[in-house]
Amino acid sequence: MTTLAKHSRSVSPTPDSAKPRGGIRRLGDLKIALLFIAPAMIGFIVFYVVPTIRGVYLSFTEYNILGDPEWIGLDNYTAIAKDPLFWNSLAVTGQYVFLNIVLQTALALGLALLMHNIAKSTIIRGALLLPYLMSNVIAALLWFWMLDYQIGVVNQFIEWSGLSRVAFFGSEAWAIPTQALINTWRHMGYTALLLFAGLQAIPGHVYEVAKLDGASAFQTFRKITIPLLRPVLVLVLVVTVIGSFQVFDTVAVTTAGGPVNATRVIQYYIYQRAFTESDFGYGSAIAVILFLILALVAFIQMKFLKGNESDLD
Repeated sequence: MTTLAKHSRSVSPTPDSAKPRGGIRRLGDLKIALLFIAPAMIGFIVFYVVPTIRGVYLSFTEYNILGDPEWIGLDNYTAIAKDPLFWNSLAVTGQYVFLNIVLQTALALGLALLMHNIAKSTIIRGALLLPYLMSNVIAALLWFWMLDYQIGVVNQFIEWSGLSRVAFFGSEAWAIPTQALINTWRHMGYTALLLFAGLQAIPGHVYEVAKLDGASAFQTFRKITIPLLRPVLVLVLVVTVIGSFQVFDTVAVTTAGGPVNATRVIQYYIYQRAFTESDFGYGSAIAVILFLILALVAFIQMKFLKGNESDLD
């Protein structure tokens, strides 16, 4: 008894103030963080995750809005593999993506260099964003009227210059390049600002050392600017490629896939099959294929362009 009493007296209860509160504080912070991100998470689940899962399911069914989905397995994908319109839309989209990426990246990089080295005015930099603030539909309609074969101001200027008018939207040869030019005009200011932000992160002393070593402007650009800008440039390329594959509204309000399927991009073909022809299963299957293509392209770009590495490290 005496030993037990001594032991009980030696092990006194720890006061509450002496207990560690780190775990409780972290739990409270987690609850607050979850509360703040809950609206965005709910929106993401409702408007992205659930429709994506349902779209994948519908891709294995034959479904129109008037009846229930009927499971048909891989029949939609088998039909897509033999669909010449699908392969045409994929080729047209690839042509558009190539033109848009080359034009937009080159012009945006040039604008970013001008803003970094010459144009220091905030007003000029802000003005580059004005086309991006315009909706795609408005931009497309604006250029559709300006490039009209009969009354377009561009064709009137071309004729005044002694040249023949150009059917920008009515010619199979000009339709896709015209679409690419419109979207390049709208997005290159935003892309230039992203690249300009990347240029701002490059230390100035690197350029000073190159200048002291007698490097020319082209050598500085090739040996310093491009390598140090690579992470931002890769990000821009990934975002631009994904956005280019998803072009729809410009085509929808100008050419509607014509002339003769010359501008029937894959997103517009999905819209036609799902909403015009009420074949939601087939349209969902094409959308799943597009998703896989975009995931593969983004992975290849990040892997081989080493977008997660920087020479500044």
